[in-house]
Amino acid sequence: MPELPEIAAHAERLEAAFDGAELERFRPLTFTALKTVEPGPDLAVGAPVGAVEHRGKHLLMPVGPVTFVIHLMQGGRLRPDEKRSAKPRGGLARWAFTDGRALLLTEAGNEKRAGVWVVTGDAEGQPPLDGLGPDADAVSEEQLATLLGDQSKRLHGVLRSQSVIAGIGRRLANEICHRAGLSPFANASKLEADDIAALHAASAACLTESLAAERARDDMSSSKDRPAAVHHREGEPCPVCGDQVRAVSYVRYTVYY
Repeated sequence: MPELPEIAAHAERLEAAFDGAELERFRPLTFTALKTVEPGPDLAVGAPVGAVEHRGKHLLMPVGPVTFVIHLMQGGRLRPDEKRSAKPRGGLARWAFTDGRALLLTEAGNEKRAGVWVVTGDAEGQPPLDGLGPDADAVSEEQLATLLGDQSKRLHGVLRSQSVIAGIGRRLANEICHRAGLSPFANASKLEADDIAALHAASAACLTESLAAERARDDMSSSKDRPAAVHHREGEPCPVCGDQVRAVSYVRYTVYY
């Protein structure tokens, strides 16, 4: 799933390409694509696209009086749509603009969990953004200590919990724990001050490196192209100590350490 660095860089690409483009029509291509009923997306017709932003793993595209909040989930992508096919493969929703261009939201796989929310006013207190913790790149060391102190759970799971810290997923949780030299299975509430400092520094470094790598691309990367010292590297030598990278698999994710 795209994490904060991938979403942040993609927001920059979308803004550079579509800032000021006037919306001609928004069309859901599947029944599940549009997650809200009111306000209707037609309120945005005739209005220009504003500054595209991000919050956690969500893209925020303001168009006139509404904001389209987009969650790509595991296999979603939001890309320029040159063909404008009537039934695009994996197509969920399309934004068509008066200059002849379009954006297409697609999702690979069968789950079709990606979607679009249309909101007015402050999007922060409304679904799907309500309940999110602070963005990972905006958390101070002191905030991190407070957030983790309330979580008597495994560190890896806490880092991935969007209600605690927004924007970190499986890869970054693996990489941050490894960079910090902390066990992903450690109890988050029992970390010492030195552990918190190491974790905060590791988080900043991993986020910065991932964002730089993503900004060097023309389109959003796939999981295998993202920077990783341990993620998806089971059996390989650790680049720090030379020991073998190990993995513990659960139903929906794998911890690499």
